[in-house]
Amino acid sequence: MAVCCATSVAEARPDTRTMSCEQLQQLIQSRHAVVLTTGPNTYNRYVRQFGNECDWPDVPMSAAVPTRDGQCRVYHCEEPSYNLLVR
Repeated sequence: MAVCCATSVAEARPDTRTMSCEQLQQLIQSRHAVVLTTGPNTYNRYVRQFGNECDWPDVPMSAAVPTRDGQCRVYHCEEPSYNLLVR
């Protein structure tokens, strides 16, 4: 007989609200990219600032996420918007 344990997806993701900013930044640096829970129903993939974890044309963009000790600056992949002045 096989026994299987089910873990919800939310439980499997680290939660930024339970970590200090320094712990969060170290986690992202060590894993290069990680999906993190940021609130009761929110999550996102966060990456190192300098690396190749984003698929083209996305680039690492700064974001603030909640941590145990306040807001923490991290990076997520996002397509840059170019404000072109057309005359």
